[in-house]
Amino acid sequence: MSEKIFVFDTTLRDGEQSPGASMNIHEKFRLAQQLAKLNVDVIEAGFPAASPGDFECVKNIAENVRGPQIAALARCSTKDIDTAWEALKGGENPRIHIFLATSDIHMEHKLRMSREQVLELAVASVRHAARYTGNVEFSAEDASRSDLDFVCRVFEAVIEAGATTLNFPDTTGYSLPEELGAQIRYLRENIPNIDKAVISVHCHNDLGLAVANSLAALNNGARQVECTVNGLGERAGNTAMEELVMILRTRADKIGLHTDIVTENIYPTSRMVSTITGMPVQPNKAIVGANAFRHESGIHQDGVLNERSTYEIMNPSDVGISTGNIILGKHSGRHALRDKVKEMGYTDLSEDEINRVFERFKAVADLKREMFDDDLEAIIMDEVLRVPEAFELLHLGAMSGSRSMPTAAVRMLVHGEQKETVALGVGSIDASFRAIAELAGTSSKLLYFAVSSITGGTDAQGEVMVRIEDQGKVVVGQGADPDIIIAAAKAYLTGLNRLEYLKKEYKR
Repeated sequence: MSEKIFVFDTTLRDGEQSPGASMNIHEKFRLAQQLAKLNVDVIEAGFPAASPGDFECVKNIAENVRGPQIAALARCSTKDIDTAWEALKGGENPRIHIFLATSDIHMEHKLRMSREQVLELAVASVRHAARYTGNVEFSAEDASRSDLDFVCRVFEAVIEAGATTLNFPDTTGYSLPEELGAQIRYLRENIPNIDKAVISVHCHNDLGLAVANSLAALNNGARQVECTVNGLGERAGNTAMEELVMILRTRADKIGLHTDIVTENIYPTSRMVSTITGMPVQPNKAIVGANAFRHESGIHQDGVLNERSTYEIMNPSDVGISTGNIILGKHSGRHALRDKVKEMGYTDLSEDEINRVFERFKAVADLKREMFDDDLEAIIMDEVLRVPEAFELLHLGAMSGSRSMPTAAVRMLVHGEQKETVALGVGSIDASFRAIAELAGTSSKLLYFAVSSITGGTDAQGEVMVRIEDQGKVVVGQGADPDIIIAAAKAYLTGLNRLEYLKKEYKR
């Protein structure tokens, strides 16, 4: 009989640690609502003691998102645990997630503590958290490089203190699948009270093995996997939720494990994460990449047309990927658009948001001959998920030519005040960026600029991604529009708004 695997999503916490992937409170709440639709079991909403902004994000999600358990991270510190509970206490079934390193290298060089001190602190911290809730998770940071007998001692003790989930992280992404699988098996065989807790794994992708390691752990008795949408996360990222979930679903006959994830919401969630964080999904990414269900080879195309299963082991619709059918046109009404948006899974948009999407939809439909689901998806992401902050574009006019100096005229709101200017550049986009930078008063540096099309054709919406650096802080911005210059300006402004958000967080 198939056993259930608990999906612990840490996109909002570990995923946000990707360089440039910072999210504001509105974006985190939107994403938490989408994760609830995806039906993850646990949402790790943040690290409340890290900053007042993180505290407010966790508190907002705990009080308003229902369905998944809401977890908050805390160090083995009474103050951290108290702060985590203060943020979580309005939730339905809140989880306090405590971590402490157990590897010799971390204990010696980071903690400067002995094994006995670590054991004592872990037990005291779990006991303190258990006074607030019976839902306590303990993570042995760098467990995969720790002495396993010591990890067993710690896990046995924290279970007695009240921990109900034990997380075994491959913090540095160092493990091999057979190695990690054997470690999980060792825990099960050498911890007397292990039946009182769920074993969890949290794998990083430094060697490209996060999914394989997580699967090996599940095959050896772990029953919770900690993961992120699109594999987002620190350094090379974390276990990609969509990949692991679809492995378990597609090979259920072999593995005998399942999740409760509503897989039809995987692709919309992936797009949302990409847009909110400004971190694009590589085209050849498994499950959610643009090429995941495309076939270039004539032999493959012919096979798929005759029988899909010849070359496709999954149906695109199973993960929420549209078949690309033409959708509404410029003569479609608001009611038809509302129905289409709901069909795509956006059931909670307010009337104001629907109106904004409708106005943008009509404007884009006037410019494009054909509108596709992906076009509408980009509009929803651009209009609904981008909360206007310090800078907002009101108007952009650009002029360029083989014998004229590229010029851009920009009007925008800067902290609520309308400003405008004209600037020259080596091209229309450069001129636009110079004008925006002048109005925003920024000296940030553009590190990266990339353009891609959302659909085919010369009238396709363009999607622009930029990476910006200012005083050591790196952020990513993304924008979409049929006019690539407008898309670039939106991406740049999104990045500047993210910088402003980080500056406010730093001052707090």
